[in-house]
Amino acid sequence: MITPIAEGLVPWPEEFVRRYTEAGYWSGRTLGELLREVADRTPDAPALVDGEVRLTHRELAERSDALAERLAGLGLVAGDRVLVQLPNGWEFVVLTLACLRAGLVPVMALPAHRRAELTHLAEQAEASAIAVPDRLRDFDHQALAAELVAGVPSLRHVLVAGDPADTHHDLRALAAPGARWSGTGPSARDVAVFLLSGGTTGLPKLIARTHDDYVYNARRTAELAGMDAATGYLVSLPAGHNFPLACPGILGTLLAGGKVVMLPSPEPVRAFAAIAAERVTHSAVVPAVAARWLEHATDHGAAQLASLRVLQVGGARLADELAARIRPVLGASLQQVFGMAEGLLNVTRLDDPDDTVNTTQGRPICADDEVRLVDELDRDVPDGEPGSLLTRGPYTPRGYYRAAEQNAKAFTPDGWYRSGDICRRTPDGNLVVAGRDKDMINRGGEKISAEEVENLVYRLPSVRQVAAVAMPDAVLGERVCVFVVPRPGDTVTLEQVRAGMLAAGVAAFKLPERLELRDELPVTKVGKIDKKALRADVAARLAAV
Repeated sequence: MITPIAEGLVPWPEEFVRRYTEAGYWSGRTLGELLREVADRTPDAPALVDGEVRLTHRELAERSDALAERLAGLGLVAGDRVLVQLPNGWEFVVLTLACLRAGLVPVMALPAHRRAELTHLAEQAEASAIAVPDRLRDFDHQALAAELVAGVPSLRHVLVAGDPADTHHDLRALAAPGARWSGTGPSARDVAVFLLSGGTTGLPKLIARTHDDYVYNARRTAELAGMDAATGYLVSLPAGHNFPLACPGILGTLLAGGKVVMLPSPEPVRAFAAIAAERVTHSAVVPAVAARWLEHATDHGAAQLASLRVLQVGGARLADELAARIRPVLGASLQQVFGMAEGLLNVTRLDDPDDTVNTTQGRPICADDEVRLVDELDRDVPDGEPGSLLTRGPYTPRGYYRAAEQNAKAFTPDGWYRSGDICRRTPDGNLVVAGRDKDMINRGGEKISAEEVENLVYRLPSVRQVAAVAMPDAVLGERVCVFVVPRPGDTVTLEQVRAGMLAAGVAAFKLPERLELRDELPVTKVGKIDKKALRADVAARLAAV
């Protein structure tokens, strides 16, 4: 028996429901019906480009509706969860829109995830189906999906973008144009999508985003990014992330009547060519990608970027020096984005002065976004002083899905989410990100739990003690370094650590890239491993080199 979604949710209190509805943040409309209205209003406008595949808004809606009908024919019903592990491509967009139309709930996994993460997500969400490519970068996703179906009781169907095995379903054939969706669909208060947390404690938690809050999320950020029907938006970050999905991303672009251009990666040569060919006006990257684009444009020129008006940069803190080069080198306006899949989004405005754009991470997108910066005793700190960010608002859920223990730590009793970010607030209300107060490593925008890495390394019999920390990196911002105390008489190598983690079935981006062996690890006055000292240690060693 699959648990109804509502039983795992933490609802907004009714007084806040009334406030957000009366203020107009919650429109009572679903993403599926709003996107269908765009298609009916501007049917022949371009909507989606993926290589040789080009779809108008009408054609995109026809494929999504037909897929929704055929998924219902497989026995999937509103409220069923679909684990989505697809690369950037038209199949991802069509499947996501079909789910939104039919009330199925996509669980946004990443192509880099492997057995450990996917099993956890499938079990936590009680997924009924999983969508995968057949193979991607020499990895057999279809074979892994078959293993998951055999091991997770709720999983019944494998949808394959590619050549399906006999017992699996051809996602592309299911998404061929056909009948218009005839079902009733979800309500605006229902969960639209499950996003993944980048939390510090083990495997990802599920973030339930409702149609009401996610419509506002996508529409408001589209407005602040200056999107309209003439927008062309390049998606080169993994589409299952909140940033390229709805900040404003794919959903914000389509709601504005614009065109989405899908690319498998942000590699500069191909990305610049796509921007030129499709007259792309907007895109979103992480700081490591922004640095690569700046380098490529400096060496080869930026003529191909003539159409690019807005480049959003988020996922990690963008260095002020790089920020100041975006407009002069790339020719586009920089919009810094600081937010979280758990809700709160801050952006710089397109008419902000250069100093604000280049040195801050923006301010909340909504007047009813509540933000507190507090000290270790939860006392508010004055402007200019660093504090831990707490937030609540009309698109920030009140708790993770089916995660009572984590919710007791991550949310206050009155609904404030403890983001783990250390920020300063400027006198004009913009935030400057100063770091993290949680034990998390941000590798090029991918959040890695130090605890998860440590738990996996402890599986090696030769390891007596381990601590995973972030080490600075000029390209990705941070990488994973592990400090290990071997058992007496044993030795530990980086190759052994990485091989052991791969054997456990984790995503490759979580693998440590440096190993430091020690006879003992430093501890704080209360006896905890002193990770601050370890981070300083590896930073000093890298600086010396």
